[in-house]
Amino acid sequence: MHIPLLRIVPDDTKFDFMRFRRISFPVSAVLSIAAMLLFFFNGLNFGVDFVGGTLIEIQSKSGPADLAKMRAATGALGLGEIQLQQFGNPTDVLIRIPQQAGGEVAQQQAAQKVRDALGSDVDFRRTEVVGPRVSTELLAYGMIGLLFAISAIFVYLWFRFEWQFALGAMVANVHDLVLTIGFMSLTQIDFDLTSIAALLTILGYSLNDTVVIYDRIREMLRRYKKMPIADLLNISVNSTLSRSVITHVTVTLALLALFFFGGHAIHSFTATMLFGVVLVGTYTSIFIAAPILIYLGVGLGRQEADEPAPAKFEAEVASKVAAAAKPDSPAKPAGKTTGKTSGKPATAKR
Repeated sequence: MHIPLLRIVPDDTKFDFMRFRRISFPVSAVLSIAAMLLFFFNGLNFGVDFVGGTLIEIQSKSGPADLAKMRAATGALGLGEIQLQQFGNPTDVLIRIPQQAGGEVAQQQAAQKVRDALGSDVDFRRTEVVGPRVSTELLAYGMIGLLFAISAIFVYLWFRFEWQFALGAMVANVHDLVLTIGFMSLTQIDFDLTSIAALLTILGYSLNDTVVIYDRIREMLRRYKKMPIADLLNISVNSTLSRSVITHVTVTLALLALFFFGGHAIHSFTATMLFGVVLVGTYTSIFIAAPILIYLGVGLGRQEADEPAPAKFEAEVASKVAAAAKPDSPAKPAGKTTGKTSGKPATAKR
């Protein structure tokens, strides 16, 4: 019994991705400028890891949490601007206490005051206290690690590919990073150590997708030296489309489970990953990384007139594969002898 294989994306897709480059490039430029403006004017919502303070996660015992009542109870403590944020279930609340003068001892006392003010109506599930010195070091080390990873990726790309491919992959990575930071600035999700991990993971996924597509493009360039570059890029992207879709679907399913059931501790990580890997990463690999090679001069001066059309090219490849798969037929005899011989000499047909 033959069981058909599951195919999310057909093998013979023929989407013309390159024709959208005149739309995708201006759209990406506008979005990148907007992301940078958001970063400089709106800023990032630095978490407790980077600004210091106390983070308390609570859960209401009697139904949905009453944020107004909690704000009134904590606001009268004189601890500064205490932020209360509901996340996940209606019963879950995150309390952020600002940095207190007096070091870690003052932070512990502030957390105890909040516990006393809220009483026994809530469960205290998690408490994190980060001092000002530790938060400054974490921010500095996180930024240094991110910059070092980006620099190492750029050096790898420069030695891995020709300069056009290396530059295209660099542009794609920076594009993903800029749009993701703009998303974090727009939504004001916590920017903490898990966000740094998410940015590094996004760079890795984006680089992996770009390298897979670029390797296929280089293979096609060596094999078919006269095919028009736009057609060659389309065939290369279509041939890797199934792999890209399956990879991103499986990653999306895992991230959605973490996003809805993972709790606040990894909320920033999963939200950033969903945007950066699933949305931006897929878009960049197909509509930015591949088409930019046209503008960087890849395939410039190729003899395009003698190259068969993509449909004819695919038909020729399919016929060659089918011919190779057939068993060898027995060889025909060189000639047939009969009882009569012809006196006429053989004449060659023209």
